[in-house]
Amino acid sequence: MSTKTDTEVIIAGKVFTLSGYESEEYLQKVASYINNKIAEYNKIDSFRRQPMDTQNVLLQLNIADDYFKAKKQINLLEEDLKNKNDEVYALKHDLIAAQMKLENTEKNVKSLQKEANENAKQIVRMETELKERKGKS
Repeated sequence: MSTKTDTEVIIAGKVFTLSGYESEEYLQKVASYINNKIAEYNKIDSFRRQPMDTQNVLLQLNIADDYFKAKKQINLLEEDLKNKNDEVYALKHDLIAAQMKLENTEKNVKSLQKEANENAKQIVRMETELKERKGKS
């Protein structure tokens, strides 16, 4: 199991100690994301006029919205990946079936070529035999 990481981060100008099994870089990235959201909303005049508890709820709602949109996107991508994997599986199956059909066709062609060669030899023998008979008559 990973070791627990404690790291200090600054969120909204305050220092917090975050603990977790993720890397320090990851914890800093999370704090940076929150700071970017706060900065984004602090640019909106109507947001800044709201009481602090309302601002916090709006930020939480926005972060939850980002989470659910990302989760939906992941689900769509996973479904797309599954469909593509299913398609690849079907294509591999079709390829194997086509290869088997090709092998059978090649065997049939060789067999027919052999038969054609035997027939050609037989024709030559029969023609030779016919010539010999005509020559004797």
